[in-house]
Amino acid sequence: MPLIFQEAINNFTRLAIWKIEEDEAFFKEKVPLHRQVTHWHKMLQHLAGRYLLQHLFPGFPLHLIQIADTRKPYIADDAFHFSISHCGDFAAAIASTQERVGIDIELPVNKILRIQHKFISPSEKDILNPLLLEEYTRIWSAKEAVFKWYGAGGVDFREDIRLTDYDDARTCFRCHFIKTNDWLNVHLKQLNGLCLSYVVTGQANVHS
Repeated sequence: MPLIFQEAINNFTRLAIWKIEEDEAFFKEKVPLHRQVTHWHKMLQHLAGRYLLQHLFPGFPLHLIQIADTRKPYIADDAFHFSISHCGDFAAAIASTQERVGIDIELPVNKILRIQHKFISPSEKDILNPLLLEEYTRIWSAKEAVFKWYGAGGVDFREDIRLTDYDDARTCFRCHFIKTNDWLNVHLKQLNGLCLSYVVTGQANVHS
């Protein structure tokens, strides 16, 4: 089974990463398809993300998923909070019965260096001092996770999501989300070259 990572963050929040090695038929046996995705690889990513939700919480109500105008998937009654990310042959999902969540996975690619001015402010660059592609990737991924946690769109990654520092172990960014004045922990993991970032609301208010 190509489950490469899973973690129970607390009693009601879980996440996992899946390496996609199966064909479309494998997932379609287990995951109802409620919208058409034309590209075959994006279809696999779509199905694998939803498959993971049921892995995390058996009986997860996939049939209740709706898509907001911001393209964020959600369940109207908030029975579950969840977030999904795809990158290459990987899919990741985080779900919680009580807390707002956001997740992102990234593989380092040179494009991130070319667009760094769009998501890193000068003050962040001075504080975080990124030198390597992997470090820029962590910053990008962390801001994507915050964006998905927020879910309402209209976010300027450079101005609205401010990473203030790392924790001592460099496994977590401290983040000030300007739009709501929330302080968040954005957790980081490196898994065989894959960067994982995630946010859980219950782990907010670092600087309260």
